[in-house]
Amino acid sequence: MASAPNQGLLSRMLLRKSVEQVQRETETSQLKRTLGPWNLVFLGIGCIIGAGIFVRTGNAAALHAGPAVLLSFLVAGIVCALAGLCYAELSSTLPVSGSAYTYSYTTVGEFAAWIMGGLLLLEYGLAASVVAVGWSGYVVSLLGDYGLVIPPELTGPYGHALMRDGAAVMGTDGNPMTTLFNLPAFLICMALAGLLVVGVSESAKVNNVIVAIKMTVIIAFIIIVGWYVIQHFDTLKANWDPFIPEATGEKGEFGWGGVFRAASIVFFAYIGFEAVSTAGQEAKNPKRDMPIGIIGSLLVCTILYILVSIVMTLMVNYKMLNVPDPVAVAVDALGPQWGWFAKTIKVGAIIGLTSVILVLMYGQTRIFYTMARDGLLPRVFAKVHPTFKTPWVNTILVGLITAIAAAFFDINTLGDMTSVGTLAAFGIVCLSVIWLRRTHPEIPRGFRVPLYPVLPAFGIVACFALIFTVETRVLIFFAWYVLAAILLYFVYGMRNSQLQKGEAQHD
Repeated sequence: MASAPNQGLLSRMLLRKSVEQVQRETETSQLKRTLGPWNLVFLGIGCIIGAGIFVRTGNAAALHAGPAVLLSFLVAGIVCALAGLCYAELSSTLPVSGSAYTYSYTTVGEFAAWIMGGLLLLEYGLAASVVAVGWSGYVVSLLGDYGLVIPPELTGPYGHALMRDGAAVMGTDGNPMTTLFNLPAFLICMALAGLLVVGVSESAKVNNVIVAIKMTVIIAFIIIVGWYVIQHFDTLKANWDPFIPEATGEKGEFGWGGVFRAASIVFFAYIGFEAVSTAGQEAKNPKRDMPIGIIGSLLVCTILYILVSIVMTLMVNYKMLNVPDPVAVAVDALGPQWGWFAKTIKVGAIIGLTSVILVLMYGQTRIFYTMARDGLLPRVFAKVHPTFKTPWVNTILVGLITAIAAAFFDINTLGDMTSVGTLAAFGIVCLSVIWLRRTHPEIPRGFRVPLYPVLPAFGIVACFALIFTVETRVLIFFAWYVLAAILLYFVYGMRNSQLQKGEAQHD
């Protein structure tokens, strides 16, 4: 391919990888089509179930939706389904490495791919930080059950009031205690970064065990705590009065505005469903099986999430759930006679969350690796360790970014940034479907989004509508983040891109 410097600026920004090249590589793939619809459904469930339900449900209920958080899960599930259908079409058409980054590079162009790379840092990198904060909350709670206490000041973000049972903890001087640094969250991120440098590959058996543990914990919580709620419903039903708390007048605080604001928060709980789309090349019948896998897994998880939110908000008042470990708060409310069950739930949550952190950090390192091979990031990010054969430089960097973010920032800010980045990324994926239909209508597609272009267009609108429900300060930070990414593209990315230079591409 010819060098691009003499082209106009817009043409260079829209420079795309060859769809034909991608498809030729797909045709020569050695992967076997062995996955049926149920395989894909369980794959999706395994990837989706995790951090969101264990961590962010409480924040959404306590600060925004109250018991109506179950409606928020329904809204978020519908938005994810729209994006999921678009992922299904792209994955059946371009089943390649790099997922959304590569989709953008191949359809909309290099500039969109660069922005997508920045958004994926929020989706994967900061998501790992959010999960690490939740992991820390469950570890602190479990250690407390055995009389082991980490200094409270080292269990939360800098400058935030230390909370317990929904109320601020007061110091000996009569003032609220504040946290300095989330030590457990920092340590788990750095420890897992070290493991990734050495080289950790989750076997199918290990992953299946972890998925089984997560599912067992969730179902056990629903059954046991749900039965307790049924037995004491006459007393506990007061926790649902009112079901939708009256709006305070502040943006996104309760009322129907709070329900939609909470939808942008619990959206975090659905991150991972796009993993199903990466299996398009191994699906027996992508046209039939991909939508079944994506929509089926989303449906199952939405039902489980709604049941968990019902049980949780009936068991304890929603005001007590603004903590990193809301499930632990709910099971602790059962009383000391259920202490063994509370410990079991916490251990299961810790195991499940550890796996989620590892997978998210792994995903982020591979995105940086792919971008570095394309010349959009410094070549050192693609440097492979001579012994461990892993991208060790960018793995250490990802570990530091996630560790520092988890240590010093509160879970609500981190979670909002993750959701905003993910929603924006999903919006671009929906746009990519429309773009590819217009530019390459002749390409064979294993699956087509129904009701085109209505559903992809509605997916774009829905994603960006949820973005604008978040706090203004988060939107301002996100705007500055995107602006910095744009400037960095023109300063570094465009000048060093292999595609711009006409060099051979790596996929």
